[in-house]
Amino acid sequence: MMWHWIMLASFSVTLLPAGLALTADRAPRRLRARIGPVRPVGWGVLLIYAAAPVDTVPRLAGASLDVIFVCSTAGGVLCLAGALLGRVSIYRYQSRATDGPWTAS
Repeated sequence: MMWHWIMLASFSVTLLPAGLALTADRAPRRLRARIGPVRPVGWGVLLIYAAAPVDTVPRLAGASLDVIFVCSTAGGVLCLAGALLGRVSIYRYQSRATDGPWTAS
């Protein structure tokens, strides 16, 4: 159980502030050109962070195995959704940046 608390605290210290800052459109200038659209990436980071409490809290509360299984599955879905949101938004941003007046649409 101690590892669950440690990982939940580490995710809360690292991913939560980063996701909130990106969602609020606050990113260092040197990173703006590298990560593309800041807000969708921030929402993706927050979705990835949300998997940690969804997966950990039922275990810490001593829930039944069925509840733990459902919450673990939901946590995996949240991670996948966050990764897809971040990747799709970056891909769309990069493909839009390379399109110019000379490309055929």
